[in-house]
Amino acid sequence: MSGSQPPPPRRVAVTAPRRDRTGGWSARAVAEDLHAQPRLGQVYVRSLVRDQLRLSLGVLAVLAVVIGGLPGAFALAPGLRTVEVLGVRLAWLLLGVVAYPLLVGAAWFHVRHAERVERDFTDLLNAPGPAPGPGPGPGPAATKETAPGPEAG
Repeated sequence: MSGSQPPPPRRVAVTAPRRDRTGGWSARAVAEDLHAQPRLGQVYVRSLVRDQLRLSLGVLAVLAVVIGGLPGAFALAPGLRTVEVLGVRLAWLLLGVVAYPLLVGAAWFHVRHAERVERDFTDLLNAPGPAPGPGPGPGPAATKETAPGPEAG
């Protein structure tokens, strides 16, 4: 009976997709393009830094106006100093309780939008398209257009 049994199935290793494929888009190729064109890389990085700085200064300005404006509001309206809410003075309530969720919200907003700026920057670099710089002459598409087709005869 040992002669009639089929051989045991071959074991197969399951692995991740191959990454050494030829052709197509490559992040390393994009980085090499930027290193080959330092001015282009400087423009891209400068725009990223400018966008992140604009976002940071905007969040800082809003926080400075809101939290920094509270002492000014109490100075301009002295009656607010003595107002009590739930047995706690309004100034202590605003600066000790309300300020922290405001800071957490501002931090959440900043991180979310900074990640969006970085994602947009990465998408800009990763966008597949024609490589900048001199390339080969007209490809097969150009010769295909000039060649007579089967319907021309």
